[in-house]
Amino acid sequence: MASVMMTVNGINVHYEIINPRVEKTVVLLHGFTGSSATWNKVMHLLGEQVRIIAIDLMGHGYTDSPKNVAHYSMEKQVAVLHELLIQRNVDVFTLVGYSMGGRVALAYALQYPDTVEQLILESASPGLQMADERAARAKADNVLADRLESEGIQAFVDYWESIPLFATQKSLPLDAQKEIRAERLSQNARGLANSLRGMSTGQQNSYWDELTSFVKPVILVTGELDEKFQEKAADMKKSLPNCTHIIVPKVGHAIHVENPETFATIIKEQI
Repeated sequence: MASVMMTVNGINVHYEIINPRVEKTVVLLHGFTGSSATWNKVMHLLGEQVRIIAIDLMGHGYTDSPKNVAHYSMEKQVAVLHELLIQRNVDVFTLVGYSMGGRVALAYALQYPDTVEQLILESASPGLQMADERAARAKADNVLADRLESEGIQAFVDYWESIPLFATQKSLPLDAQKEIRAERLSQNARGLANSLRGMSTGQQNSYWDELTSFVKPVILVTGELDEKFQEKAADMKKSLPNCTHIIVPKVGHAIHVENPETFATIIKEQI
């Protein structure tokens, strides 16, 4: 695995790459408070037949955490991602996104559908449909961002680990829980706060109405114990013309963390 830093649209973007000389490519996008490191087990399980690029999104991992919130918009993040792949001469690929990274992946696929062979969305959504829902979420995320910056990263991680969405992770082996916590604690407080302010579901556009026009294969992956995102996926499937919904037993929101073997197998079966 090689660790690479590349300047893209004035932003220093970090990514990990495996099998750089292989043409068939999978691009991996992590969730909020994560980084390319979240994919390590999945990357090694995918084997040597595919080039894998795991990217640190804006404000996460080793990618820059700019002061200006404008850099964190969904549009800016998609533009950075597209330029990076152009610089790497990656023309067509399988795009995989988890949670926040799934929203980025969907936004990218809708804007550049010809580059995406298939889209794999893990516990992701097209955003909030109603303007009042988005406004309320944006307000709540701004409050959370202010709290993050005032209280610090450790207090925020303590809070973040306690939300119901991640309850199933408390059943993971202790070393796995420590790895997840260490990755969260390694983040930049300003980067996370500005990510909340600029790219939360309250800030992004709703993509629900655009789903019907996306004809490439879409695989929606949700955990059996994550009822909220199971329901979102079921609703998405009704609008997507070429869609499969896979429910993974006995796991919650972060399938790739809770059962990396099954998640890697799902990817391998699609590519």
